[in-house]
Amino acid sequence: MKAKLTKPPMGWNSWDCYGASVTEEEVRRNAEYMAKNLKEFGWEYVVVDIQWFEPNAKSADYNKNASLIMDEYSRLMPAVNRFPSAEGGKGFKPLADYVHSLGLKFGIHILRGIPKQAVRQNTKILGTTHTAAEIADFGSVCDWNGDMCGVDMSRDGAQEYYNSIIKMYAEWGVDFIKVDDIARPYHKAEIEGVQNAIQASGRDIILSLSPGEAPLKEAKHLNEYAHMWRMTDDFWDGWEQLKKMFDYCRNWFPYVCDGGYPDCDMLPLGRIGIRSHGGDRMTNFTRDEQRMMMTLWSMFRSPLMFGGDMVYNDEFTLSLMTNKTIIEIDQNGYAGREVYRKGNEIVWAANGKDGKYYVAQFNIGEEEITAKTDLAFVGIMPNENVKITEVWENKKAELNDNTIISTVPPHGVKLFEIVL
Repeated sequence: MKAKLTKPPMGWNSWDCYGASVTEEEVRRNAEYMAKNLKEFGWEYVVVDIQWFEPNAKSADYNKNASLIMDEYSRLMPAVNRFPSAEGGKGFKPLADYVHSLGLKFGIHILRGIPKQAVRQNTKILGTTHTAAEIADFGSVCDWNGDMCGVDMSRDGAQEYYNSIIKMYAEWGVDFIKVDDIARPYHKAEIEGVQNAIQASGRDIILSLSPGEAPLKEAKHLNEYAHMWRMTDDFWDGWEQLKKMFDYCRNWFPYVCDGGYPDCDMLPLGRIGIRSHGGDRMTNFTRDEQRMMMTLWSMFRSPLMFGGDMVYNDEFTLSLMTNKTIIEIDQNGYAGREVYRKGNEIVWAANGKDGKYYVAQFNIGEEEITAKTDLAFVGIMPNENVKITEVWENKKAELNDNTIISTVPPHGVKLFEIVL
């Protein structure tokens, strides 16, 4: 059985700000910021994204035929020039220990498969008489990163290879693994191989699968073997991508459950693009769009993985991350669902604890709208003691004949907490 997980993970990932080139110093300072400012609100995962094993990574671009740091057993190791504490074969253990000392959890990104470098050198597979070339699937390669090729799970030594790398990560103290190039196209056997290796490691490790779109028809299999999986390709700070996310969430919300979270992808907020896509900037999303994104992610119960360098957060960005109602919906809400669409108006509802309900009125259009939501239609029957608060403005709201009526700006949202 996969590790138990009852809430969507909340954390930070280095990709949106540093692409393939994050350093240990940058990871540590973001961990320190999280511990000081966000841990009390539930943020806990600190995740090092792709290419941590490549000394010469400089941006979000991948170096062709890059020389990778690898041990004698075909296992990639952190580049010491970027992660000095890994020197002497220590791997990520010193960094993971530091993150743990802050009361947080540590995660890494890996690519599906075995390094092509290991295949060329025909290096060993730990604990077996087999070698990298014997288990490699040369017909299954990533079309956007040239470092790896697939593993043929029908071959002797294949499961042992995955066991060997996951056991090493467990010994480092890894709590979260994001496996890329595995959900699109869908590599069922390798997904099972990774989860089997996690269980064999003896450590509870959260498994995240990328990129999207993960196939909807595999929802049952995804929920059995993974904790979260991407619904989309990389999500960035563009309006059309945010608008499209409503379609993905409508398709996937019936499959959200404890321990199985379709993933809207990272939150490209704050200072992003420092050495990643689009160049150094504060997010291109307007404040209304940022509130819309946070509301949709929470009503859907997506994992919340922040993408910016948190050290540069302004007051507004921090207020998004520490909004207690948004976090409560995401972490403890249930039955999040799209209720209806009417023109540019999209309404979502979710149930909460202790007699609470949540209703979100979204405007995906270019002009202001008047949204009218009959609570009976949503399935909520208010009593005379009902209390309604608009969450983002923290203002009391009133019913008009059992209907919430509000003015919603373009690309904006009104989110209501209803207490019966």
